[in-house]
Amino acid sequence: MKSFAAGVVMGSLLFFPGLALASGLSVPPVAPLPDIHLSFGSGTPAPSQVAVTVELLLLLTVLSLAPAILVMMTSFTRIVVVLSFLRQAMGTAQVPPNQVLIGLSLFLTFFVMAPVWKTMNETAITPYLNKQLAPDEAVNRAMKPVRKFMFRQVRQRDLALFVKIAHLQGTPSSREDIPTYVLIPAFVVSELSTAFEMGFLIYLPFLILDMVVSSVLMSMGMMMLPPTVVSLPFKILLFVLVDGWSLVVGSLVRSFH
Repeated sequence: MKSFAAGVVMGSLLFFPGLALASGLSVPPVAPLPDIHLSFGSGTPAPSQVAVTVELLLLLTVLSLAPAILVMMTSFTRIVVVLSFLRQAMGTAQVPPNQVLIGLSLFLTFFVMAPVWKTMNETAITPYLNKQLAPDEAVNRAMKPVRKFMFRQVRQRDLALFVKIAHLQGTPSSREDIPTYVLIPAFVVSELSTAFEMGFLIYLPFLILDMVVSSVLMSMGMMMLPPTVVSLPFKILLFVLVDGWSLVVGSLVRSFH
């Protein structure tokens, strides 16, 4: 107990030097902390350094908006919605899983948008990297193939709706007069409408099969057996026999041409 009390006293003296000084005991010297100096340069940065900084800021901005650009300005929306309708129509809750559907949608989007990205690379990205274009001109050239793709897919009534809502000065006489911020929501609404139409057509054969199975079960007096449990194997069999994945994917890709 004496050793424990002595340890407590010594620890208190080490952590509280003022107490040690008040008690008349000697305190071991403490090593001084190193000095830290922070200074900023006063020189004016070179124009090339400013340009690199601005380019890095623009790159980070584009990367932060990349998911929205990929989803809203490409074929991704239509593809992923139609594939989701297909899974719901078949009655398989998590087959294929979400990761597979998203991955397939992404690669189909890359396939559909490959000509657009090739044009962007040839007309905007490569000349800009070769210091042949200014940043604003490169952005304008890069947007031209994307706008052409969206104009080819957008519905006229959806485009007219957003032009009316935007209250543009004067009636646009050409596609160049329609701003991109008006074209993008019209394109997204058109893609959703087309995807729902395709989803309705996908639902029809599976709905008919569900009705047939339900009628058969009711005629047999099997009221407690859920029709979806019996119809699910027949749906999968029908989908495999007609080569459903090739039909759905082929129809999706051809709908953009």
